[in-house]
Amino acid sequence: MARPRKPLLSRDRIVEAASALVDAEGLEGVSTRRLAAELGVSGPSLYNHFRTKDEILEAVADAVSAKVDLSMFDADDGREWRQALHDWALSYRAALTEHPHIVPVLARGPGRRPAGLRVADAVFGAMVRAGWPPAQATYIGALMRYFVTGSALGSFARGFVDDATAYDPADYPHLGQAHLLADHQERVDEGAFETGLRALLDGLGVQYEAVRRRPRGPAEARTTVRPAPKPG
Repeated sequence: MARPRKPLLSRDRIVEAASALVDAEGLEGVSTRRLAAELGVSGPSLYNHFRTKDEILEAVADAVSAKVDLSMFDADDGREWRQALHDWALSYRAALTEHPHIVPVLARGPGRRPAGLRVADAVFGAMVRAGWPPAQATYIGALMRYFVTGSALGSFARGFVDDATAYDPADYPHLGQAHLLADHQERVDEGAFETGLRALLDGLGVQYEAVRRRPRGPAEARTTVRPAPKPG
């Protein structure tokens, strides 16, 4: 029998199949045996591309990170740093909420994942260009990751059952409408995220003004520049 023109397996095929399994069944649903069966190959074939299941999950996580828009951090984009963080956070959350089961892997940090490292590099570089000291630019990157990944780990609205009798006014006088939250999950969760994001950025804005007024040492001054003016 002639050999196929294309190999049966590739890293992309493995990652695509693993991502589908994670989406459908969570991290526990992924095993090399199950993945090989889904791909119609023998288990050892996977090891030509990945040494372990953890490596496969890392690649799935990186594929999600690659979906995050980073264009707002380009030096010539023109968005003010708060608007850039806002727009990036929305794109970041959208990618994570599309693949919620992989969030625990992403929450570990970028490690050696190329797309994850590009995200970290873009955020840090943009904050330093905007005038944040490097240490605080690092804190901002960490803070945003905590906030976005935390929001994607679960749904506040889905945490309430749709049974009105579960919230007896005698016990919970302020939860008379809580049984309705699950029916409005998307609006509630997105509204909560936007409210928190605005509050976070407003707080950073106050800190930024304090940083701008503070005298800088020579080393710090060499690593920061004045932010570009707002367009318009």
